[in-house]
Amino acid sequence: MNKQSSFKEFMSNRFVRAILLSGLFLQLGIWVRNFSVLLFVMEQTNEDPFAVSMISVAEFAPIFIFSIIGGTFADRWRPKKTMVWCDVLSAISVFAVLFTLMFATWKIVFFAMLISSILSQFSQPSGMKLFKLHVPEEQLQMGMSIYQTMIALFMILGPVIGAFVFQQYGIELSIAITGVMFILSALALTFLPRDREVEKKEIPTTVKEEFIQGFKYVVNNKFLRLLGANFFVAGLAIGLIQPLGIFIVTEQLQMDKEFVQWFMAINGIAMIIGGGIALALSKKITPIRMLAAGMIVNAIMISVIGFSEILWLTLVAQFFTGLMMPAIQISINTMILQNAEEAFIGRVNGIMTPLFMGAMVIMMSLAGLLKTYLGLVLSYQISGVCMLLGVILVLPLVLKRSVGSQMNVETAVKAVK
Repeated sequence: MNKQSSFKEFMSNRFVRAILLSGLFLQLGIWVRNFSVLLFVMEQTNEDPFAVSMISVAEFAPIFIFSIIGGTFADRWRPKKTMVWCDVLSAISVFAVLFTLMFATWKIVFFAMLISSILSQFSQPSGMKLFKLHVPEEQLQMGMSIYQTMIALFMILGPVIGAFVFQQYGIELSIAITGVMFILSALALTFLPRDREVEKKEIPTTVKEEFIQGFKYVVNNKFLRLLGANFFVAGLAIGLIQPLGIFIVTEQLQMDKEFVQWFMAINGIAMIIGGGIALALSKKITPIRMLAAGMIVNAIMISVIGFSEILWLTLVAQFFTGLMMPAIQISINTMILQNAEEAFIGRVNGIMTPLFMGAMVIMMSLAGLLKTYLGLVLSYQISGVCMLLGVILVLPLVLKRSVGSQMNVETAVKAVK
C-alpha cells in the first residue's frame, strides 16, 4: 500500500510527467536515427569495421569534449529553457542534415549524430539539476529506476522500429522522423514547472572561475574521486565492445546483420527485469555495492560473449549483461545526486561523464584496429578485465563506509570557498 501511494505521489509530480513524456519522444527519435544510420553506413561501406566504429565516435566524442562546458553552463543558465532550446536546435540540425543528404554526400549522416550529441551535453546536466530540485531524495532511486525501465523498453522496441523504418522507407524518412521526435520532446518540456529565479551572487563569478570550482569540488570529495576512477576503466571496457556487437552476430554466430536487433532486444528484456529487481533491492543494498555487483557479473558475461560461438549461450550471457545494467546505471546516477550539492550538479556531471565517455571514445576509436589485429575474442576478454579493474578501484567504498556522503559534500564545499 505504501509503495502504491508512493508511486502515485511520484507520478503526480508535474516535473516527472513532463520529463518522462519528453524522454519517450527522445528515445523514439534517437533509436530510429542510430539504427538507421548503422544499417545505412554498413550498406555504403560493405560492413567496414572502421566506418562502423566511427559512428560511435561521432556520437560519443562530443560528450568528452563538451560535457564539462555544458555542465558549467547548466549551473549558470535556467535549466528548463536550456533543455527546450537544445531539443529545438537538435531538430533544426537534423533537418539540415536531411536536406544535405538529399543533394550531397551520404557521409553527412555522421553530422546528425555529432550535433545532437553536442547539444545533449547542455541538456542532460540541466535535467539532472531539475531532478535534484523537483524530486524528493527518498524518491530519487525510484525515479531513476522508472526512467531506466523506459530506456530498457526501447532497447527492445527501438532496434525493431529503427530497422523497420530504414528497411521500408530508407534513410531520408528515418532522419525526418528523428527531427519530428526532437520537436515533440521540446513541446513536452514546455510543461515543466517554471524555472526558479536565480539569486544574484554578491560577488559575480566568471565561467572560468566556476569551471575551476567544479574541479576543486570533485577533487576534494573522496567518494567522487574513487567513483571517477571507476568510471574511467568502465568506459574503457564498454567502449571497446560498443562497436563490435554486430560482429558477434555476423562472425561469431554466423547470422545476418539484421539479427542484431533481436540480439539487442534480449538485452532490453533483461534490462526491464533488472530495473524491477534494482528497485526492489534499492532499500537493502547501497548504490556502491549494487554498482560493484553489476560490474562483476558483466565482466564474466562479456568474457563469455567473446568466446561463445553457440547461439543460446551468447544470448544467455547477453541477457545477464542487460539484467545487471540497470543496477549499474541507477547506482551511478543516484550516487551523483546524493553526493553533490544542487549548485554543483551540472559541473559534477560534466566532470564525471568525460571520464567515462572519454575512455569510451578512446577505445571505440581503437576498436576496429584491435578487432583486426587481435581478433574479436581477445578484444572481449580485454573488456572483461577492465570491468573487473573498475570493481577493484571502488573496493574501499564497498568494504568501508566510514566516509559519509554528507561529510564529503561539506568538505568539498569548504575547499571551493
